[in-house]
Amino acid sequence: MSGVQFPPSPQMPPFSKGGIFLWIMECFVYILQSQKNGSFYKGSTDNLLRRFNQHNNGKDFATRRFLPWNLVWYTTKDNRPEAVTLERKLKNLSVKRTIEFISKYPVTETIYELKISPAHTKET
Repeated sequence: MSGVQFPPSPQMPPFSKGGIFLWIMECFVYILQSQKNGSFYKGSTDNLLRRFNQHNNGKDFATRRFLPWNLVWYTTKDNRPEAVTLERKLKNLSVKRTIEFISKYPVTETIYELKISPAHTKET
């Protein structure tokens, strides 16, 4: 036997590959902005609240130097490959283009009661 087969769950739409059901899991793509220096961090995750807390609790090496972080933008994608594709595109944006992107595609709803903070530019 090649693997256990489970019936489809009503919460997650499945698709079948070789007779084994696979579930499409919604993923988040997000942009954080440092309150310390205004820099941006772009990432993706299957649990936005957990990941946001990891960033702000210093549990992520890439972001701990610039604590604390604000969530300035997020969206959902139907599956992990779509989320990673968008994350890679966002990571290639300059600071100016990131701010333009956030302005052009504003977040219209909150999730997990996380406050969406407006992105700001550092005044010199």
